[in-house]
Parts: sequence; structure tokens; C-alpha cells
Amino acid sequence: MSALDDRQTRSLHPGRARRWAALAVLMFPVLLVAVDNTVLSFAVPSLSRALEPSSTQLLWIIDIYPLVLAGLLVPMGSLGDRIGRRKLLLIGGAGFGLVSAAAAFVPDATLLIAARALMAVFGSMLMPATLSLIRNIFTDDSERRTAIAAWASAFSGGAALGPVLGGWLLEHFWWGSIFLMAIPMLLPLIVLGPFLIPESRDPHPGRMDPPSILLAVGTLLPIVYGIKSVTGAGSLAVGIVAISLGLACGTTFVRRQLRSSSPMLDVRLFCNPVFSAALVVNLFSVFALVGFIYFLSQHLQLIAGLSPMEAGLFMIPGLVLTVVFGFVAVPLVKRIGPAGVVMTGLAFNAMAYALVVVLGRSGSLGGLLLAFCVLGIGVGLAETISNDLALSAVPPARAGSAAAISETAYEVGSVLGTAVLGSILNAAYSRGVAIPSSLDADAADRARQTLAGANDVADSMPSGSAASGLAESAARAFDGGVTITAAIAVGLMVAALLVVRFALRDRIPEAGNPLEPPQETGPGTSEEPGVEALSDPPTEEIPKNLTIQ
Repeated sequence: MSALDDRQTRSLHPGRARRWAALAVLMFPVLLVAVDNTVLSFAVPSLSRALEPSSTQLLWIIDIYPLVLAGLLVPMGSLGDRIGRRKLLLIGGAGFGLVSAAAAFVPDATLLIAARALMAVFGSMLMPATLSLIRNIFTDDSERRTAIAAWASAFSGGAALGPVLGGWLLEHFWWGSIFLMAIPMLLPLIVLGPFLIPESRDPHPGRMDPPSILLAVGTLLPIVYGIKSVTGAGSLAVGIVAISLGLACGTTFVRRQLRSSSPMLDVRLFCNPVFSAALVVNLFSVFALVGFIYFLSQHLQLIAGLSPMEAGLFMIPGLVLTVVFGFVAVPLVKRIGPAGVVMTGLAFNAMAYALVVVLGRSGSLGGLLLAFCVLGIGVGLAETISNDLALSAVPPARAGSAAAISETAYEVGSVLGTAVLGSILNAAYSRGVAIPSSLDADAADRARQTLAGANDVADSMPSGSAASGLAESAARAFDGGVTITAAIAVGLMVAALLVVRFALRDRIPEAGNPLEPPQETGPGTSEEPGVEALSDPPTEEIPKNLTIQ
């Protein structure tokens, strides 16, 4: 073998030490995005005092990031396939760090909204790139599952770190300090990424398709916005119009991709039931986790009286279990099979919400902690294997598209977890709280809207039975709403489990067998006419459709 051939082989198959070093570097942007998702809510009080945003501006400060991110994940995943996933990751990391530093010092709410939107643009470059690079760096099944477990655990670790680190920063510094966290978290990626992470791309990406990019954004952004509007405090009519617009754009997008000889997104991926079932698991697991954290964080701070940092520490055991069982899923899949692990995870999610149904009205902190720990086990099991299923079901050259779709399921699940479960909880609370007749219309409306509003109104009232009665009624109404919400979540988790059981039945190997995609049969030879079989090339050969530099 010539020296050139030897260098090419080492580049195509990075050594074990370099593979795991590259994974360590890839964890930093994942950790950052997870922290960013949870830390902002803890900064809202101090941010509101400093910038004095209107209620509409405050809503957009929180919502603009997931809306823009959801709309751009698929185009950015396709762009990474074309220009290089490492290159896109480094551009996203540098841009995210710079914009985060600027956001820490903005003088008004309008500029903060703009900064958050720009952060979402660069954030959409980070997540699909990390997952697709892992798919191409780790070709061994067992190593890949472990690497994906680490990737999923970084999300959980970030979710745990966000409240604790955010609470500490806000107790010692100003609200902008939460955005400056991005700089030290991204420095390892910027400095070490070019040396440790091998470049990969689709060698035959075709031309860029601006109309498809616009249609992809026009599909996801209006749908996500419409869901939040319909299930939240927005206009029902506006929400329906937005969802209708998104569906129309989505239909046009799919038709355009099917007609294109080099589509931006291969929508035929959805013909693979394993891939589609994995997306369902991603969506519902994140839905369960985010929805649980939504009401748990409020109960801990507004009813139990814990500080933000104490509330964050309370959540750590459940989030640690998410990390631990993400890694436990790797050897467990050899015993009960990928489908068994995924369905076990969904069953644990349902059990967690069932515990809340039983114990929720008592407001028991021990019961809530137990339920959150059970949920952590379920999310850890389900997420690790579902991501592996999604990536293993497609060839390496399509990893960017698959990762982008998987990330979109994450974001939609996150939005739905807050929007659906949160709106149901708020509606139940509003119906259940008893408002003292002595309150004026504005105060009564504030107390009826949210638990935090009721506590603020009670604190502003003269000490006496009316104030204590309002606070107690608000707490009972909130915990009663949590019980109703949890019962609905149990039904959704059971439904997801049944759907996944049907979709994965007899389609993936059972316990003891590695997860292998079907053998390549070539275009037009799959079971469905006109659909190319989705498979990886034999693992002992260098993939012909993959370019790694």
C-alpha cells in the first residue's frame, strides 16, 4: 500500500482514540444547546426588570428561538451534506458564540428578540451536523450506540446543568451572563474540531434548490407557530390559518422533492417504517420530558417555595438517571432487542405520569421526585435506541437529512410538550382557582391566568384570610390541573407505545442480533415500486457513496 493510500484509509476510518476524542469535542455544542433550552426561563424575572419588555415581546424572546430553529433544521442538514458537515458545524459554532456574546449586552427587548432569532440560525447548523458526523465516524454498531448514548446524555446533562448553573449565575451576576456561557463551551469545538473531527459530505449532492429551502421553512415555522397559537393564549383563527399555510407548503415541498433528480430532502426516507417509528419515539419522549419539567419547575418554585437553584438541584436525580439509562440501553439491546428497549422506555414514561395522577393532588415532593426519576429512566432508554434506529435505517450519505429530521422531531416535541400539556394545565387551573370578590378586574384576571400571577396578587393583598385563601386555592387548582394533564399524557404515551409496537414488529432484529439495515438491492427493487431500498453498504467495505476527508 502506498503512503497516499495509507493516509486515505486512516482518514476514512479514524483510529479508536481519534474517534472518541472527536466525540468528546462534539459533545460541547450539544451540551450548550441543551443548557440554552432550559436556562432562559430562569432569567425571565431579572431580564424583565432590566429590559421592561411588553408581554408580547417577552413571549417572542422565549418563542423565536424554537420557531426559527424548527424551520431551518432540515435545510441546514441538507446544506451540511453538500458543503461538509464539519465545515457547517464550525461555522455554526463560531456564529452562535459571537451572537450569544452580543445578546448579553443588548439594551432593549427588540434587539434581544433579533439576537435570539440569529442564534437559532446558527444553532440549526450545530445539531444535525453533530448527529450525522457521529453516524459516519462510528461504523461499528456497538460503538455507534454508545456514541449516540453519549450524544443523548449531553442533552440530559445540559438540561440538568441549565437550571443549576443558570440559578448560580443569576444569583451573582446580571441576566446577560447566561448568554456568555456559550463562549467557553464552544472554544473546544473551534480550537480542536478542525484537527480531530473528520470531514464528511455527500459526494453527489446536486444543485442548491432555493425554492425547496423556502418551502421547508414555510412548512415547519407556520405549523409550530400555529400549534402554539391554538393551544396557548393566541388567536384560534390565526393558529388555524398558520397550520393550513404550513400544510400547503409541506405538500408542495414533498411533491417538489419527489420530482427532483437531486432532492434537498429524500422524503422516501419516511417509507422506511423503522425510520418513521424512531421519529415518533423521539417526538413523544421529548414531549414527555419537557411537559413534565414545565409543571414540575412551577410546583417546586411557586408552591413548594424553592429557589431556582434549589429547584434545579431537585431535578438532578431524574436527569442523571436519563444519562445513566441512556448508556444502559446499549448492552440491554442485546438482551431484549431494539424494539423491546424502545417500548420499555415508553412504558416507563407512561408509568411516570401515572404516578403523578395518583400522587399529584397531594403535592408530595417525594412522589414527584419518584415520578421524575421513573421518567428519566424511560427517556434515557427510548431516546438512545430511537436515534440509533433512525440513523441506522439510512445510508451514511443521507445521514445529514436523517439527523435533521430527527432533530426536527426533537424541536416539535419540545414545543408540543409546553404548548399542549401547558395549555391544558393552564385551562384547568383557570377553571379551578377561586378568586376573592374583593379583587379588581385587572388583579382578578392576573390571578386567573397563571399560578405565578395568583401568588403575586396574593402577596400584594393585605395579610388575612383572603390573601391566604387565594394562594391556597391557586395551589390546589394547579395541582388538580397537573393531575388532569398527567392522565392525558398517560394516554398519549400508551398510544405511542402501541404505534411503535405495530411499526417495528418483525422489521428489526430481536435480542442478541445487531441492528443491521437490509441489504442493498438497488433502485426500483424494494418492496414498494419506485422506492429505492434504504440500506448501508457492507461494513467491511469502504462506502462508495461517502466522502470523508
